[in-house]
Amino acid sequence: MPEGPEIRRAAMRIDKVLRGREAEVVDFAQPHLQRYGSVLSGQQIDWVSSRGKALLTRFSNELTLYSHNQLYGRWYIVRRDQLPATNRTLRVAIHTATHSALLYSASDIEVLTPETLPQQKYLARLGPDALDDRVHWRDIVALLESPQFRRRTLAALYLDQGFVAGIGNYLRSEILFEARVNPFDRPCDLTRGQLGRLARATLDLTRQSLATAGITNKPSRVARARRAGLSRRHYRFAIFDRQGEACFGCKNPVQRLDVSGRRIYLCTTCQPSLRVNTQNEART
Repeated sequence: MPEGPEIRRAAMRIDKVLRGREAEVVDFAQPHLQRYGSVLSGQQIDWVSSRGKALLTRFSNELTLYSHNQLYGRWYIVRRDQLPATNRTLRVAIHTATHSALLYSASDIEVLTPETLPQQKYLARLGPDALDDRVHWRDIVALLESPQFRRRTLAALYLDQGFVAGIGNYLRSEILFEARVNPFDRPCDLTRGQLGRLARATLDLTRQSLATAGITNKPSRVARARRAGLSRRHYRFAIFDRQGEACFGCKNPVQRLDVSGRRIYLCTTCQPSLRVNTQNEART
């Protein structure tokens, strides 16, 4: 599933093409949304942005098109009257005079008014967005120390969009490894120094991923790998998707665990648990 940085980059690409232009034709494939085609056609597109893993397109009549890519959804930008080479199912088409923005395969799509936008089920439960420049690392520390979150395992907490919006599977592993904390510890187990390190990593790596199109490894490692002629697969991540490979920190093998159907990667040497038998408990 695309995570916050991937959705934000998609929003930026779409915004560059659509912002300030007239949506000459807007089409919906889903029957319950088709009545909005005539309502949005002819409107100017004010902006396209993202919140967490949702993409928002604002029209000049104050209606907002909400979409969530879920596992398989994808936006394409093409020249007007062209179609991408894909077998996916077209769900939404926004046509300007020169370009088309096409959403394929997603099904979580709504058209919202200014009143219903804040009440939308997904948006209403989101925590602060890690890509929002107004969010400070001390805000993340405050959340980690809050009664709502302080006793939850970090593995579970970092997939909860109500904690911090936009973090998914790869960012979770990368953030916890960068902060050198164990996925099965809880915020209440950590020292103040560890909480601060974790909060900084939460924002820094999410924002780095946005800036680098998904690279969360340290820039120095990336530079060395590129000089050695290695492919992106070898330097994109510090720990995610590196099962059995040498940890960049201690050279011991990276481990993969499956928790609640989601994979998580860790180094037990660099990320020692502060609790007893937590990893065994997590597997049962």
